[in-house]
Amino acid sequence: MNYLRRISTRSLILVVVAVLAVGVGGAAFAIADNGSGPTPPAKPLDQALNDAVTAGTPDGVTARIQFTNNLFPSGSVLGQAGSALLSGASGRLWLSNDGQGRVELQSDSGDVQIVWDSKAISVYDASSNTVYRATLPANANGSTGTTSAPPTVADIDKFLSNLAADWTVSGAQPTDIAGQPAYSVSVSPKHDGGLLGSLQLAWDANHGIPLRVGIYAQGATTPVLELAVTDISYGPVATSDVNVSPPAGAKVVDLSSAGPTGSSGSTTPAVTGLAAVKAAANFPVVAPDSLVGLPLQDVRLVGGDTALAFYGQGLGGIVLVERAAGATQNSSGALSNLPTISLDGVTAHELSTPLGSVLEWNSGGTTFVLAGSLPAAAAETAARAVK
Repeated sequence: MNYLRRISTRSLILVVVAVLAVGVGGAAFAIADNGSGPTPPAKPLDQALNDAVTAGTPDGVTARIQFTNNLFPSGSVLGQAGSALLSGASGRLWLSNDGQGRVELQSDSGDVQIVWDSKAISVYDASSNTVYRATLPANANGSTGTTSAPPTVADIDKFLSNLAADWTVSGAQPTDIAGQPAYSVSVSPKHDGGLLGSLQLAWDANHGIPLRVGIYAQGATTPVLELAVTDISYGPVATSDVNVSPPAGAKVVDLSSAGPTGSSGSTTPAVTGLAAVKAAANFPVVAPDSLVGLPLQDVRLVGGDTALAFYGQGLGGIVLVERAAGATQNSSGALSNLPTISLDGVTAHELSTPLGSVLEWNSGGTTFVLAGSLPAAAAETAARAVK
């Protein structure tokens, strides 16, 4: 937790985007315009999904990809950053049949290498000569691999029924991606999804490998984040393609121990409720009854030194993080390199993207971070009600 508070804005967002890029794609990932290749026969969504999860695992996947990041305006500090993860880049992907994988993104400022297996993930950013490492969470049985039987059509029907309570799910649309017959599906929030418009996914009809992933903002016709395949093939992948080490002189940052102390495996009862949190915290805690019309839902103390206040419900909610303001907090906060705005005389650092906004400021002995999937103007109004 202490390291994540001190990490630079650029490094923090780079790690988040890298994890998002790998996590969103699952086993493999790509987005591409439809070509003129073969399309599969029409099928109900549950059957198309069942065919995908029961397809035989290929010996390996090799692909050329294009990663586009439209989170940050081209003229912003982050939009001009040298890292391939922040500005977008072309690259390659390798995936072996034992769950090991590598993505290489290439840019003029230096490559980014993302390497993972069932136990860990590492991200090497050549522009800063830094490698970020993290251990992946284990399953409930203590393993990090996935060995359970694939879901049946009945299991998938139940999942889709539960999903439909909060999301609008399209049918399986036959298409082709990079010359591969594929099915495409779009999922969009039924209720308040904040600035999120939809998630789109397509997969290879014959191999069950995800081939299309996109995250769209409300009203947008192009994705905010996308991974695009320009060529893909299936076959054995050499160990040397997925086992790549960063340069010997690279700075190493281990994120595995960066979680909040006392939040896992602790026998200390959780401190919840505004009155109890105010009494237990060693800094002033502020939590108005509502922010921009969103009611306060919960307040809790995490790790003994961080208060979390939650407003609204679901993706359209707001999270307010509070902790004691250190003597040098203004110069070392996670967003300290970003442009500043004035909150009625209080200086705040702001990150605004098509999917949401984050503000950080100090007031009354407390450091605040407000985050939500809402426009910058709404986030600023909410922050003014807190300070």
